[in-house]
Amino acid sequence: MAIVVDQSEWFPDVMNPTDMWGKDERLRPLADRVRPTSLQDVVGQAHLLGPDKPLTRLVEASSLHSAVLWGPPGTGKTTLARLVAQAADATFIAMSAVMAGVKDIRQAIAQAQAHPNTPTILFLDEVHRFNKAQQDAFLPWVEDGTITFIGATTENPSFALNNALLSRARVYVLKALTHEDLVAVLSHALVTAFIERPLEFPDSGLEKIAVAADGDARRALNLLELAAGLADTGEQMSANVLTVGDDHIAEACVGSVRRFDRQGDYFYDQVSALHKAVRGSNPDASLYWLTRMLDGGVDPNFLARRMVRMASEDIGNADPRALRMALDAWESYERLGSPEGELALGQAAVFLACAAKSNAVYRAYNAAVTDARELGSLEVPMHLRNAPTKLAKSLGHGDGYRYAHNEPDGFAAGEEYFPAELAGRLYYEPVDRGLESSIATKLAALRKANKDNEK
Repeated sequence: MAIVVDQSEWFPDVMNPTDMWGKDERLRPLADRVRPTSLQDVVGQAHLLGPDKPLTRLVEASSLHSAVLWGPPGTGKTTLARLVAQAADATFIAMSAVMAGVKDIRQAIAQAQAHPNTPTILFLDEVHRFNKAQQDAFLPWVEDGTITFIGATTENPSFALNNALLSRARVYVLKALTHEDLVAVLSHALVTAFIERPLEFPDSGLEKIAVAADGDARRALNLLELAAGLADTGEQMSANVLTVGDDHIAEACVGSVRRFDRQGDYFYDQVSALHKAVRGSNPDASLYWLTRMLDGGVDPNFLARRMVRMASEDIGNADPRALRMALDAWESYERLGSPEGELALGQAAVFLACAAKSNAVYRAYNAAVTDARELGSLEVPMHLRNAPTKLAKSLGHGDGYRYAHNEPDGFAAGEEYFPAELAGRLYYEPVDRGLESSIATKLAALRKANKDNEK
């Protein structure tokens, strides 16, 4: 059974398709036409909205405060800023950091100063795109109350915003909408926006669009509008009922990809999840995050490079094959390309997750780096210095060096290879897993021999 909506019977007062300026409302995008006009109409963000919740308190507060709305696209940041201004009976000046500059900010400040008895909210979308100087331009006017600043960003404010600006604003974190939230948004749009004639929609259509929209209400509404546009052709243009079929929905959703930002906070969260799944020896979760990022459009070469790092950092000598496997997978992808080469990356991810784990080399390397940086240029011991010339030999370079191959078992017990200031220093402590358990046994014997033969 299909969902049939006849809006003309339910909403007879919205049949006039023009607004007060005579502009045809049908020319506005669907996402703008159905934008919520009150907090009660907002779908999702239950952790911020509702009785005594943070954003509800902000809207109901008698005194405004500056805020930053941080969340994925299509979660209602602009809408919530508008509702705050509406509730406070404030002048709402909106601009986008993509297009605006310091000159625009000054014009907004001048407008606010011209009406000192009316609160002014300056809303800046994509605020993370402003550089330090542009962000600093707000500060004096936020400080003296000329404006209340509300910024919207998809990037982590801790990295994207100046500390000075961030310290003057409260951060509200918005979450991606659930499938249920998106279906509710779409259902509302069906009965409020398509007002010229009844709309026939497949039972599963809203769910398919919700899945394709991946948490983004704006994208969901755009897909719904596109599907209706694809259906409204040919004979249907004059039909009394507009029938949207599964084929129209499928065509509208072609090319939809998962939520993914190639250099933003969400990107690095997923990279972190993949790394931790491999480190945690969970091949299934490792495959999920790998394919999730591939589906989102990440460069497979980036993932290959990360897995090479994982092979050294989290597996190391517990299973040296891991490094070779990661490099082979990278080479396979470079030769085959997508999608064939991506399977090799999946194979490597599974192998890395299942391999014995050790970060002994990683810890040893970091400890050595610390000494190298902090202890300065310690002298190379004389017996370890190169002696390619008569002068070098006359200066004693190489004197007393013991050639390991001439020693019993090929090991010069008691020989010191560190500068004098670091004699006996230990960095590498193998774990008792995989090949490193054998390495640990051997090193213990060699280190004991060194101690027994200390000079």
